[in-house]
Amino acid sequence: MTDWTSGYVTEIGYTHGYYAELKPLLMRQALVCQGVRHRWGGKLRYLELGFGQGLSLNIHAAATGGEFWGCDFNPTQAANAQELATASGANVTVLDASFEELALRTDLPAFDVIALHGIWSWISDVNRRHIVEIARRHLAVGGVFYVSYNTTPGWSPAMPLRHLMTLHTEFVSGKASGLETRIDAALGFAQSLADSNAAYFQANPALAERLKKIKSQPRNYVAHEYFNADWHPMAFSDMAEHLSEAKLSFAASVHLLDHIDAINLTPDQQKLLQAQSHPVLRESVRDYLVNQQFRRDLWVKGPRPMSPLVQAELAQSQSYVLATTREAIPLKVQGLLGEVELQSAVYNPLLDALAAKGYVAKTLAELRTLLTDLSPQQVAEGLLILSGMGRVLPAQTPEATRAAKPACDRLNTHLMKQAMHSGDVAYLASPVAGGGIGVNRFQQLFLKSLNAGKKSPAEWVQETWNIIAAQGQRLTKDGKIMAAPDENVAELTTQALEFEAKGLPILRALQVA
Repeated sequence: MTDWTSGYVTEIGYTHGYYAELKPLLMRQALVCQGVRHRWGGKLRYLELGFGQGLSLNIHAAATGGEFWGCDFNPTQAANAQELATASGANVTVLDASFEELALRTDLPAFDVIALHGIWSWISDVNRRHIVEIARRHLAVGGVFYVSYNTTPGWSPAMPLRHLMTLHTEFVSGKASGLETRIDAALGFAQSLADSNAAYFQANPALAERLKKIKSQPRNYVAHEYFNADWHPMAFSDMAEHLSEAKLSFAASVHLLDHIDAINLTPDQQKLLQAQSHPVLRESVRDYLVNQQFRRDLWVKGPRPMSPLVQAELAQSQSYVLATTREAIPLKVQGLLGEVELQSAVYNPLLDALAAKGYVAKTLAELRTLLTDLSPQQVAEGLLILSGMGRVLPAQTPEATRAAKPACDRLNTHLMKQAMHSGDVAYLASPVAGGGIGVNRFQQLFLKSLNAGKKSPAEWVQETWNIIAAQGQRLTKDGKIMAAPDENVAELTTQALEFEAKGLPILRALQVA
């Protein structure tokens, strides 16, 4: 019987995660920040490779508009993605195909963006070549290629640990026991080795904490992260060599805090990095300086520098919106050098301006007119850091927001209905942010009740409790299951009141509620 999996884990489904790095608006923000010209305008054509459960693909299709394609070889995941696409009515084409099959197609359009998140590290060299061929043939000139991947040197100490765990699942654990059971056995075996004071763990003391973290993670995540047949952390220089065959050049990290050297590198390290003129060597040196283990990179086919005037115009017209309430944002940012205090004289007025008028999105130009005591550089850098923290989101134009809202509403209605029986999906689509917003299961059920005309938190709680209780489910608090109905209702009431005070204002500004 033909093995269509190519050694990729299919026994356990992938998580229903949302990945903001795949968001077109965030990619655009990173490229403008670095002054890199790219193909962007008119109707966006976007292809996601290896979309998992398809949540990111469908949220971005609904919230951004344009023409979205997704390819995943797992038919179960493709079916889930198609269900979401049907619910939203967005322009989504879901393909159940391998990368080899996709590379051979002659009917694909030229894409403005081709993106894959994490997949590169878990597939064979043959499949990597297929991906490069897809980019070579189907990414438009000036198009953007996004790829995230496990990298060295950060992963180097843990590579033998992963090898040991996969050996255990292959040689000791019985196939009939199921992958999740075999993973638990492999993790227990690795822990016993660590507890024996093995020299490998003594020489790499950080591995004990890494193993502890792995043991705490959901098994469907662990299965796909560590237990595929192929697992290849790759140096940046090797990635550059692969992608050069598709005429791609490195443009920017989509992780915006990577753009702020002051919070990640010492002055001597910054000086060392600035002395490297070759882009491949410079990025490689930076990976060693920060012990990089996961890269989130944008590459462009034919990049050109923006003129300062064009860069300024694009930056000025970009809108921003808060992702949380003003009060929930600490004046601290976590860089690789540790926690850094943000200047209250800059960030307090900036956050106040963003929160003004009911948190409505505001352009950089509008913020500058409100913040005359701050320099243009202070406002721009503040927005970059807050965006990198995830506290501020780039926002779409009012026209794009209006166009995206119907599809977002339809998708969110579908997701909130799913929340009645599952907490797998903890995101909804925002037409303002052009992407996903974290909204947990109970918050989705509260919002569902509100949309059905129930105005008070007490009504939301009663309806939510009726749904949960009918399924024999209970809430947990401090790691303990609450058995008594009154305890569950009390906890739901606490969450509902907090949601009314803190969650709803933001969701209304983001046009999720």
